[in-house]
Amino acid sequence: MFIGMMRKQFMVLGLTGFFMTGQAVQQGPTLQDRTFSQEVASLPAPLQQQKDTLGQDGPAAQWADSVFNTLTPEERIAQLIMIRAHSNLGQEHIDKVVNDIHSNKVGGVIFFQGGPVRQAQLTNYYQSISKVPLLVSIDGEWGLGMRLDSVISLPRNLMLGALQDSTLAWQYGHLLGEQCRRMGIHIDFAPDMDVNNNPNNPVINDRSFGENKYQVARMGVATIQGMQAAGIMACSKHFPGHGDTDVDSHLDLPVIGKSRAQLDSLELYPFRQAIAAGVGSIMVAHLYVPAIDKRPNTPTSISYNATTRLLKNELDFKGLVVTDALEMKGIAKFYSKGEEALQSLLAGNDLLVLPSTAEGSVAAIMRGIKRGQISWAEVNKRVKKVLVAKYNLGLNKPQIIDTAHLTDDLNAKTDTLKKQIAEQAITLIKNDNRLVPFKMFPVKKEKMAVVAVGADGPNTFLETVKTYRPDADVFVFTNRQSLQEVAVLMNKLQRDYKQVIISLHNYNRRPANSFGITVAEKVLVRQLQQEMPSVLVAFGNPYALQYFCEAPTIMAAYEDDDITQKAAASILFGKIAPKGKLPVTVCNIPSGSGITYELPKFITLPKITPEEVGMKSAVLNEIDGIAKNMIDQGAAPGCQVLALKDGRVVYDKCFGFYEYNRWEEVTPSSIYDLASVTKICATTISIMRLYDEGKVKLDAKLGDYLPIVRGTDKANLRIRDILLHQAGLAAFIPFYKATLYSNGMPDTVLYHKDADSLHTVRVADHMYMDSNYVGVMYKTMLDSKLNPRQGYVYSDMDFIFLGKIVEQLTGKKLNEYVKETFYDPLGLETTGFRPRERFPLQRIAPTEFEHTFRMQLIRGDVHDPGAAMFGGVAGHAGLFSNANDLGVLLQMLLNGGRYNDMQFIKPETIQMFSAYGTPQSRRGLGFDKPERDNAHRKDPYPAASASPLTFGHTGFTGTCIWVDPQYKLVFVFLSNRVCPLGGANLKLSTLHVREQILETLYKAMK
Repeated sequence: MFIGMMRKQFMVLGLTGFFMTGQAVQQGPTLQDRTFSQEVASLPAPLQQQKDTLGQDGPAAQWADSVFNTLTPEERIAQLIMIRAHSNLGQEHIDKVVNDIHSNKVGGVIFFQGGPVRQAQLTNYYQSISKVPLLVSIDGEWGLGMRLDSVISLPRNLMLGALQDSTLAWQYGHLLGEQCRRMGIHIDFAPDMDVNNNPNNPVINDRSFGENKYQVARMGVATIQGMQAAGIMACSKHFPGHGDTDVDSHLDLPVIGKSRAQLDSLELYPFRQAIAAGVGSIMVAHLYVPAIDKRPNTPTSISYNATTRLLKNELDFKGLVVTDALEMKGIAKFYSKGEEALQSLLAGNDLLVLPSTAEGSVAAIMRGIKRGQISWAEVNKRVKKVLVAKYNLGLNKPQIIDTAHLTDDLNAKTDTLKKQIAEQAITLIKNDNRLVPFKMFPVKKEKMAVVAVGADGPNTFLETVKTYRPDADVFVFTNRQSLQEVAVLMNKLQRDYKQVIISLHNYNRRPANSFGITVAEKVLVRQLQQEMPSVLVAFGNPYALQYFCEAPTIMAAYEDDDITQKAAASILFGKIAPKGKLPVTVCNIPSGSGITYELPKFITLPKITPEEVGMKSAVLNEIDGIAKNMIDQGAAPGCQVLALKDGRVVYDKCFGFYEYNRWEEVTPSSIYDLASVTKICATTISIMRLYDEGKVKLDAKLGDYLPIVRGTDKANLRIRDILLHQAGLAAFIPFYKATLYSNGMPDTVLYHKDADSLHTVRVADHMYMDSNYVGVMYKTMLDSKLNPRQGYVYSDMDFIFLGKIVEQLTGKKLNEYVKETFYDPLGLETTGFRPRERFPLQRIAPTEFEHTFRMQLIRGDVHDPGAAMFGGVAGHAGLFSNANDLGVLLQMLLNGGRYNDMQFIKPETIQMFSAYGTPQSRRGLGFDKPERDNAHRKDPYPAASASPLTFGHTGFTGTCIWVDPQYKLVFVFLSNRVCPLGGANLKLSTLHVREQILETLYKAMK
């Protein structure tokens, strides 16, 4: 109905073509377009505060003059006025806005609550009926989610104030700018640069970056420059500083009784830095500051002393001066009917935001001109200043918002940035009982309880804690529960548990009424922190911690969303190191405080001489000759060889080059495509971890975990049989063949050279696949025939399904889960999927020059075509690593799942999975093992001396990893034997290179 109404109005106005075919608003540069230095304060902002361009002959001034000359005197004044606009208030409100645009010729709108698509449609319409392009603005301090439904909000500034890396503030500002550009918004009235040195401030509080003027300036400037780099205008507020107030200027006029010297030393400091950094606009607050202007009832917003003498003259600000909302009681109680607009203009403001009446404001200013209160020359100068700003913001050209995928575009990057901010801002304030970080699998069993105070039910924090400590029991104490219920819960907790994590949720952002924290909640938290070993995590405004200062261990998490909850749990259990610092004083702990530490990294394994563990160096040196002969015979152009005995490196060498052209030498930092080694170093270890947590049962059916297989003949396949490669699944499916034309060339509809909204799956350089085809691949797997005898058939499909089980049970992509659960805590730098996203190509060994399908040298993209078509992440292939990192991972398995005092997998689980799983084959559960009759075989596998306890895997690209618990031996061999000729080069196998090297390791022990 709404769209139909708009189209009808467009047709009446003769603007349908303009609406449908005008230039679409373009998004600003993406966050990945550049790298950032640690400090961004020196970065140039492309949208600097505009200098006085009047009287110059530049294109902005010329355009401003040309528009100015078409306007009547009243229309020129109206260019200074910005009116309120919503997209959720119905037709009556729309008609009022239309009247102000069409009849009163206002210069801009400021949008408030509504929905993104509705607002975009209204913006398009309002622009189409305006004589002069409208300056569109919003008050979106923490993103468009602050105003628009369906859009995810970003954190408040106080959380950014806890960051030590201002690069994230730049990214935050850039994302604000990208969101605004996508919505056709030109000014975001952000960031708030008030120094919040009053904890009871009812209006600023967590909107501020904190109480330290240097941190406020640092984070504010970075945010401003990020916003303006994205092509919108930022606005520092609330000049001259609203942080030290206990009155809300929306309701009354706050008084700041500081001396001018005090203001100079504190409140004005961030604004001086913003001006120096090139902020485009500054908003003047409704404050009574006698040190600046002693006249009674004179807010700074209408004070000539504050706006012109101080801001424009003394601080030399040349950008747009903007009033705070003129409808607020801080000024509205003294002026109305447009008189407030006149007073604001007389003070020196350029943009008059939300006056009581647009028509009345123009009339009042006309009267002021006639009375000689302000000259036409001064008014016209302000008008041209606004028009120049419009030109600089691109309004000299049509800006039509494309509503297709609008909400998805606005939300596309939000979660990623929120995760980065949460992981670096959450602050460990106290750790007196040294409980943090908790152990995930403690040697000494101490029953743990997690009590979510104020939560409405189970939440992400409780769920994440359970993933780290499956034995923990969770309790929810809502804000509706009574003091009597506190005693009942306390009795149970004290009787049955040795440790407790207390999480505080759903309390108010504002300090009124104890932030909404009930008496029962306060009593419960205080009793727990006094009577039990406890950790308190506050998900919200850290000022609320004032009621719990006696807690021995406190963590401030600042926000109460899923991402922050997950990050807080990860810090508690040592998956992430705490990095944040308090932005405000809490419990007499000053701002800038915070316990930080680095998690241990084991990127370099300990090395010893072989003789220290009873091995002979002279024998190990024979490996050099085997590797060199391999290269000479053309079995592989180069390799890495690593061996550990008793947890220490006894052999670690690189040989040859990436290719036979001998241009790029193999080094210890070289990264190889592991091929099927992925099956155990990503998928199997994930299944083992989920087995430990009780989420996977070996005798369960595939259909128990994957809804997609239900109703097919794959539903009843046992997980145990899938791990053993005896479920009857086909060995592999060459998915790519169905996507080729009859001449062997890839389908040009299915594949595009460049990524776009449809072709998002990268399969190789300049080759992107339609993401919808992934569904076709799964359908092909489901339709494939089963072997009715279910004998041993080595299969990639087994592990594709297992990888999907991991994703189904964890809610994460396989690459994310293994990174968070294993690779990051182990300190593995290189191990992971899609290495091109993390490393330069020079570190990644190329694989095959593929003459079918991708028609290029594959480098940094997974060699396996099926895994490539799954986007580089699959349960059977896609993992990359160097030898050193694999050594750490395998040593963890050899240690019974333990490394660096962290238990990743239970030892009994490793023993069960790595044992022979069936008499019919040499396989374990996921793992490959020695042939049972090795002693009688002409070609023993993987070596004649390998004990029956040995487990590992080989990879098609020329890789293998083996762990022999009997000898406490780890062996890693990485090569790219398929480079450049492909799988037809079988010399690595026929020469038995890997087998010879492994046997040499055993020989060195004899």
